[in-house]
Amino acid sequence: MTATLDPITDALAPDTLDGLIQSALAEDIGAGDVTTDAVIPADMTCRGKIVCKEDGVIAGLSVAARVFALIDDRIRFDPKTRDGEKVQEDQIVARISGPARGMLKAERVALNFLQHLSGVATMTARYVKAVDGTRTKILDTRKTTPGLRGLEKYATRIGGAVNHRMGLYDAVLIKDTHLALVGGITPALRAVRKAYSDTDINVEVSNIQELEQALADKAPRILLDNFAPGQVREAMQIIRRRAEVEISGGVQVSNARAYALAGADYISVGALTHSATALDFSMKVTRY
Repeated sequence: MTATLDPITDALAPDTLDGLIQSALAEDIGAGDVTTDAVIPADMTCRGKIVCKEDGVIAGLSVAARVFALIDDRIRFDPKTRDGEKVQEDQIVARISGPARGMLKAERVALNFLQHLSGVATMTARYVKAVDGTRTKILDTRKTTPGLRGLEKYATRIGGAVNHRMGLYDAVLIKDTHLALVGGITPALRAVRKAYSDTDINVEVSNIQELEQALADKAPRILLDNFAPGQVREAMQIIRRRAEVEISGGVQVSNARAYALAGADYISVGALTHSATALDFSMKVTRY
């Protein structure tokens, strides 16, 4: 493998990434690739290319490269583009060469990672473009594929979004479920401030009454949940910059700009990760 790819060190520790890949390889290969081992001679070498079959934004090249390396470190992976770049239909994104058996065994897992992460980056880029020219930032959420959160949040960053909290451990978000169990915004905020005196706090509100209570309790950031754009404009007139404002729920590419123009600082979009369509790639090979 060439050394031209930057590792995803900000998404996953190397051993964690390798564990994910090894698990995916075990799922696919199991006791062995019965077809490849029967058909392809052990000493055969080949060259190949990975081709993008539609327009989009690429993410996950270094993950794909690592898949091939873990199968056989003699495989050379030569990227022809970089994560975050726009790719077009029929564009070659990488060339590969080395032992044929290893290349065929790694193919599907490498492409699965690449197509999924590129799909997330492409979806994210559409939302980011929709709010271009406004102050609004697109955020991702915790609505991720179990076990793939680090990689998926890497892909949203590649697409231009800002990572929200990585998990329950690194930010305070008081949601409707918390409010239902403790009796409202005031006791919830009081408890959080007692436990974490210097942390940022985001409070989810679902109506104007809750919004006014959150402002009275000096919540520094307020999440307007399932507000229509017109309701957001009404809420902004009440807030008057006394808190940061995040929008969540019901946001699509088609209406994201309306929410941004209503005055939101942030729009969080679960669809970036839970509804992204994979970007299609294929690998073609020829003998030396």
